Amino acid sequence: MAKQVPIVDYLVLGDPPRLEVSTCTACGAGFFDRRIRCGRCGGRDFERRVVPATGIVRTFTIVHRAAPGTPTPYVSAVVELDDGTRVKANLLGVEPDPKAITLGMKVELATFVAETDDEGTEAVAFGFRPLNGGKGFSDA
Repeated sequence: MAKQVPIVDYLVLGDPPRLEVSTCTACGAGFFDRRIRCGRCGGRDFERRVVPATGIVRTFTIVHRAAPGTPTPYVSAVVELDDGTRVKANLLGVEPDPKAITLGMKVELATFVAETDDEGTEAVAFGFRPLNGGKGFSDA
């Protein structure tokens, strides 16, 4: 198997892959990016915490214009994980059509190889795919 590296620090490759947040020990606020101080309370101490791999789509947009070389259209979404943590990610395995996506749609973490370098090392990214048919609520 080729060497794999996660495309972001908070993606931990393994079986199963998972996302981790830095959690402020003073107030419990979680952050995906590295922090020196808590954005909520100013605390300086953090510990890593695994967040759930499942959640629901809170909002989404269909992207039609992107950087050169990025295939479009694709679905970008804010996913609320089962513990209330929110993360921005692309939806995978979903037609980029508003009729194919519902707010509240159940999704699960999925990884994929985004790029491979000249030495064969794979950069692994993440997104979310529909879970159990992806049923959610609709405003229709």
